[in-house]
Amino acid sequence: MGLLNASQLALRTARCYLSPFSSSKSWISTRSIPLEGRNILLMGPPGAGKTTVGRIVAHRLGLPVIDVDDDVLEMTWKMPVAAKLASVGGERFLEEEGQALCNFSASGCVVSLTGSNPLHSEAMQHVRQTGLVIYLDVDSEDIIQRLTRMKVNRIVGQEAGVSMRDILKYRKQFYEKWLDVRVLCGTGDTVEEVAEKVLKAVERYQNHAAETYVSTRCANVRSSNQKTHFSDVVVEGLATDGGLYVPKNGFPRIDAREWLRLAGMSYPERALVLLEKCIHPLDVCALDLRTMAFKAYGSNFSSEAVAPVKHLNHNQYVQELFHGPTASFKDLALQLMPQLFAYCLPPMCNYLILVATSGDTGSAVLSGFSRLSGTDRHRTGIEIQKLQMTSYREGNARAVSVQSDFDFCQRTIKRMFGESGLTGHLAVEYGTVLSTANSINWARLLPQVVYHSSAYLDLCRDGVIKFGEPIDVCIPTGNFGNAMSAVYAKQMGIPIRKVICASNHNRIITDFITTGEYDLRGRTLMLSQSPAIDILKSSNLERFIYHVSDGDGCLVKDLFTRLDRQQHFQVPEPLLGRIQQEVLAGWCSEDDCLAAIQSVHRQTGYVMDTHTAVAKVVADRLQDGLCPVVLCSTAHYGKFAPAVFKALQIRNIPEDPVEQLRKLGSTASRPEMHRDMMTCLRESSRRRHTVCQAEYSVLVEEVENMIQDSFLKQISNSICVI
Repeated sequence: MGLLNASQLALRTARCYLSPFSSSKSWISTRSIPLEGRNILLMGPPGAGKTTVGRIVAHRLGLPVIDVDDDVLEMTWKMPVAAKLASVGGERFLEEEGQALCNFSASGCVVSLTGSNPLHSEAMQHVRQTGLVIYLDVDSEDIIQRLTRMKVNRIVGQEAGVSMRDILKYRKQFYEKWLDVRVLCGTGDTVEEVAEKVLKAVERYQNHAAETYVSTRCANVRSSNQKTHFSDVVVEGLATDGGLYVPKNGFPRIDAREWLRLAGMSYPERALVLLEKCIHPLDVCALDLRTMAFKAYGSNFSSEAVAPVKHLNHNQYVQELFHGPTASFKDLALQLMPQLFAYCLPPMCNYLILVATSGDTGSAVLSGFSRLSGTDRHRTGIEIQKLQMTSYREGNARAVSVQSDFDFCQRTIKRMFGESGLTGHLAVEYGTVLSTANSINWARLLPQVVYHSSAYLDLCRDGVIKFGEPIDVCIPTGNFGNAMSAVYAKQMGIPIRKVICASNHNRIITDFITTGEYDLRGRTLMLSQSPAIDILKSSNLERFIYHVSDGDGCLVKDLFTRLDRQQHFQVPEPLLGRIQQEVLAGWCSEDDCLAAIQSVHRQTGYVMDTHTAVAKVVADRLQDGLCPVVLCSTAHYGKFAPAVFKALQIRNIPEDPVEQLRKLGSTASRPEMHRDMMTCLRESSRRRHTVCQAEYSVLVEEVENMIQDSFLKQISNSICVI
């Protein structure tokens, strides 16, 4: 790992001098909190096995065990709990139970709470101060079976006519409110297995220092003394040595029974559980993470399913990733990432988000960050995307057009990050930290793992496959972030057989995966009808090579330094073999792309956008039909109306983008026209915006001018889309 640049040093120094009495956020939670002298509090519904699990955990840890029912309530009341309930009734029982818990005092114990303790706020605030609250998230069907065996047919607060299933669902909100750590229990888990999960959860919580991130170019991961936590990588974006951050210990693996639990959950619930597995609770606490996930994947999506999977034909399925505010798959990450970024940023620290885009990313970033202030003014929808971004200049956000391509913009942003003189000047002069919302930022990539996992779970839920049976995924591939997140989903336990990378005629990824040679010499970017994958220098490929080389940072550094200097590298033959075991790759011509749109529409009535069509063509060529294949539909067809009109051979195309969408909507039977597109184009008005030459110094000056302007106007945080 290299030395911290001035901007990053200022950021981490700001964390060091925060008051320990500040509100609970990740920048004060980067210290490990030992549990010596503190309680382990087991929380969950009746029938979750808290008492038995508590005894096992206490025995394993050599700690005293306290059961609130037996050791607190009955000792206080001098009568059985059931008798007390019968004597005073449910409402009075909850109050007296809460007061008894408020008078309870213990330390260094394993405490099994009652199922109704979390319904009393004052009592939970009291006991939570004494230790770590672990929520035994047990499947409702398992609980109902246990309660039936125990001959329990009613629980506290269950009114006449209310089913056990409904009261358990009602109570869940209280457990979610108070948890520090969730223990997700698989369907059919025994109490011994649950106890083992509790012990692992406690160990993970105490060992926060081990849950760190390293650069893909780190020469010796084991000897690196620099502790870079989630909150650091979210704000810093790019590692100091020019590499990309990855988890030092990889992704957690989830067992089959836990995956099956997730299959029955909604998308926000799935996202929350998976993110909890990947983000340490001392970096982002459970309650705040829940708030973020449900805000990110709520009414701002036009489909309640968020990322639904639809059958296309034969063994092919489409995962529709375009139901977010800007009709792009980028929304799945960028409705969440800005919330994580704002949470991790220390107070009194300004930021400038730099984003390179060929269309989708810019609009999604502007939408995501605008929601932080509650001003969700930016909606959707290559002419439609351009209109969206260039019409957006609201206070702290602006778009800058560059007379070049995505590769130049991304290279420029990386160079700005690497120049300590520039970042130091901005940090010292204006108190501003540079960061990025491109997929080189870990917080952009991580949420994408969720939708690949969710696609598989949907197929399980709908009976297309049984858990454990494989699928392939075919992904329109440019910067390799989407493909890399599928690889990470596989690492977590999703049975993805092959990740198929689909390129347009800018087939740099296809050529590399086929030959092992990454060659930019004399290669120029060709414009296409699928502009989001018009990329020659694929940043996230660095993470993939790190992954398949078992974390060989020296190799990665050598390869990508060579690419920067010589525009070329070749991977060793054994490594190429490992690459080809993980992924397949193919490319699609412009004519074949349009032909696929027409063919699928004729056969099924479904209209694909140009990127999905690229994936369809490549899947038809490379996938063997032995298992289902999910095509990642990364954008709504309305964003690429002229190309779709051409593919469908529709004549007399209106000039007005609003009329184009209206005409397309009347042609397509599915999917429906995106609800926000028409609104966006009606409300948008063309404004003057900055157009820059493709020169580094010119863009640096533009960035400095924006920061200075924000500084003078006392605008705290800014977004610049290039």
